[in-house]
Amino acid sequence: MRIALCQLNPTVGDVDGNAALVVDAARRAHAAGADLAVFPEQVLSGYPAEDLWLKRHFLERCRSALERLAPELPLPCLVGYPEHVDGSTFNAAAYVVGGAVAATYRKQHLPNYAVFDEHRWFVSDDEALVVEVPVAEGEPVAVGVTICEDAWVERGPVVQAAGRGAQVVVNLSASPWRLDRTRDRERIVSDRAREAGVWFALCNQACGQDELVFDGHSLAAAPDGTVVARGAEFAEDLVVVEVGQGAPVEPAPVRELQGLDAEAWAGLSLGLADYVRKNGFRSVILGLSGGIDSGLVLALAVDALGADRVHAVTMPSRFSSSGTLGDAHAQAQRLGVHIHEVAIEPIVQAFDAALAGPFGGAPRDVTEENLQARVRGTLLMAFSNKQGHLVLATGNKSELSVGYATLYGDMNGGFAPLKDVFKTRVFRLARWRNDVAAAAGEDPVVPPSVIDRPPSAELSEDQRDSDSLPDYDTLDGILSRLVDEDDGVEDVVAAGFDADVVARIQRMVDRAEYKRRQAPPGVRVTDKAFGRDRRVPITNAFDGRAAAAALTAAPSPL
Repeated sequence: MRIALCQLNPTVGDVDGNAALVVDAARRAHAAGADLAVFPEQVLSGYPAEDLWLKRHFLERCRSALERLAPELPLPCLVGYPEHVDGSTFNAAAYVVGGAVAATYRKQHLPNYAVFDEHRWFVSDDEALVVEVPVAEGEPVAVGVTICEDAWVERGPVVQAAGRGAQVVVNLSASPWRLDRTRDRERIVSDRAREAGVWFALCNQACGQDELVFDGHSLAAAPDGTVVARGAEFAEDLVVVEVGQGAPVEPAPVRELQGLDAEAWAGLSLGLADYVRKNGFRSVILGLSGGIDSGLVLALAVDALGADRVHAVTMPSRFSSSGTLGDAHAQAQRLGVHIHEVAIEPIVQAFDAALAGPFGGAPRDVTEENLQARVRGTLLMAFSNKQGHLVLATGNKSELSVGYATLYGDMNGGFAPLKDVFKTRVFRLARWRNDVAAAAGEDPVVPPSVIDRPPSAELSEDQRDSDSLPDYDTLDGILSRLVDEDDGVEDVVAAGFDADVVARIQRMVDRAEYKRRQAPPGVRVTDKAFGRDRRVPITNAFDGRAAAAALTAAPSPL
């Protein structure tokens, strides 16, 4: 039989629009000679619809859409939707044939870890579904149905379906991306096919949804585990593949999986583009300082949206160097984006004058530094209000980890593309993107001087990030363990880092939690992104150590 894996980009909540995508793809699958079209998990509601799945009227809208689209489907289809029955909601797949829903499969394994919270919305089931799919020539083919997490369980629903006579098992998936996820998914698909002795095909969505990105990369494998088809990564696709008894076992054309920098760039681009498009923004704006973070965000925005939809503002103060200001203008000109220059020194001086009396001559400190950042944030929000741009915050994961980003200043914005990107990867991505440009015979998209210049917030005279932080190789090495790996202070010290530095960074991470709770959303790149994956209390007295300090009597509240 011939299966079409319809790798779509649905929008959460756009039930009617998603239904139209299904009908269009089904027609294209039929024209391609497919016997069965498989769609992503929850394609009608969009995934994850979160607490929309708790709304009865939303569930009714999804059911109505399924009933209306069924007669429009020209071939048997498996369509993901939320099924509500007798007060329970199931993550379900409808088998639609002959213009009606002939059978329904309910997801058995509901993930409740990392970014998933399906026990909040759905009830699990334990029944397999095997349907007889008619084919153009020959006898119907027995096809087992599974949904996403079902395929990640050894000796689980895939084997269960095979035991019920399935020759082919399909999986409707909404499998979120993180770096190197593609290799994991290929391994799982091959393992399940080999384990159950069946042809196995997985259809994944390709889209951005708030912080999450879904990378597509739909797959099909033969019973011996050979991958026979691959969908595009980070793009919609229609993958038509022969499966079942007598189908040829020919490896999919060898396509080298992207390197991690290329993969990260593609994921960040899709996440940004879909956030802008699906939330109705025409354009974006960012503060372009001549530093590495804003320079990388500018290049990313141009790749994701096109230069005509990207605006930049450079806002020099008396501490801004001619080098950074010149680099900002040069990069904007090179990429063809709109750039404005607004000097902030008169505004900062007005703040200083207004606060001189109340502050009583107190010496200059971080207060005056942060005022500059907050002036810039205010100006960017004014551009946003007046001209309708989405403000992009340019802070990275290293800064957000230790609180080196200014609340209501450079953290201002509606979306933070680098929120889950450590500073060391920021530098790697800038160099990688320039290498791509060089290979195409183009000038660098991020000025080399921006990459080579020692990082500085330029909020005081001759300021360097290294005045307040360890070098970024050291800092990110510590943060990757404290944040991404959840290691304790002793574990990080045992890995070779200075004990005093580790303890200081741990304190900085803890103290900055209140800032991160107020940060805009940003693309999830790792499996420990702030907000989606890592959830710790703001009010938190734990010092990150396994060994307790000597006990002393607590003072009486009386």
